[in-house]
Amino acid sequence: MAATVEIQEGNGSGPTWTAVTSARYCTDDDYNPGTNNPIPIPSSGFHYSFWKSHCLAITGGTFTQVSNIQWYPSSFSWTLGTDGEVRVGQRDSGDHGCPDASYQQATGTVGTTGHSIEDGTNGHSYYKGQSTPVTSITTYSSSSKMTVDSGTYTSTGRTKHIVTQVKVDTDATQGEQPDITYTFTWDEIILLVSLGAGIVAKLLSMFPTLI
Repeated sequence: MAATVEIQEGNGSGPTWTAVTSARYCTDDDYNPGTNNPIPIPSSGFHYSFWKSHCLAITGGTFTQVSNIQWYPSSFSWTLGTDGEVRVGQRDSGDHGCPDASYQQATGTVGTTGHSIEDGTNGHSYYKGQSTPVTSITTYSSSSKMTVDSGTYTSTGRTKHIVTQVKVDTDATQGEQPDITYTFTWDEIILLVSLGAGIVAKLLSMFPTLI
């Protein structure tokens, strides 16, 4: 029997981690906002979604170890404007995933904009001081995955989490954007006698609405 793994989203100051199979970018710290608090298209500058924190949670199963957690997005076409993008937090060296101890609740003005990950005052403390605090998620693909967590897990628990966000420019197009699929992969040794590690994957659908 393999490890039982789910994707979880972290919300609130606690945080509270909730199992999800889809999520919507919005202007609130909410894992299930429905159509509430979409991202308004700005008249100048940029608007941002509240950032999202997603991890793998190993909840059970029979396995020897889980390791080498990586992530990549599917190809997509969102109309976010000239300098709009979907971005992911980056570290200058090592894993790009954020440890539990460095989790930070997303903040901003509900219904209008979140604070950008790299904002010097209100941004994400684990990323904002890096020389390259964010990159477009298009940097990564199935052939060039992002390393989330290079640690080894031999029991249940949460891995490091990715932090993603939508940035919207003034010339974005109004409306609901099609799904992006985020794929997490990992290596897993199921039995002690196994000399190899099989690659396993978990999928998460993401989308926003612009108004």
